[in-house]
Amino acid sequence: MATALGNKACLDGYRVIYAGTARLMQQLKYAKAKGTFLPGMKRIERTELLILDDFGMHAFDSQARGILMDIIEDRHKKRSALITSQLPVIGWYDVIGENTVADDVPDRIVHNALRVELFGESIRKRKSKSENEFI
Repeated sequence: MATALGNKACLDGYRVIYAGTARLMQQLKYAKAKGTFLPGMKRIERTELLILDDFGMHAFDSQARGILMDIIEDRHKKRSALITSQLPVIGWYDVIGENTVADDVPDRIVHNALRVELFGESIRKRKSKSENEFI
């Protein structure tokens, strides 16, 4: 669903970044060490739709927490973010870690959010079952 929404936004002329959350954090931490962090953050800031996929699959370390807070703070009430997660929002506190940031990030995201919760078996599982039926 996130891919389809991102694709539609691109077709409508919006700038979109689609990234796995863990990989984006790794890239931005590397950019910080290399001295190219600010241009990367400016690119994210200018993007009209940021899609963070698989949010919370890996716990945030202190540097990733700070980067996440910067991204969310920069986008708050200015630009759109679409976040996919297998975790319910209440589980985000544990993966974000530090209490202050763990309170601020979901609060800024969820406060003005449209939440879509999906239930049932994933399409990937159903697809792999149907592909295996003909073997």
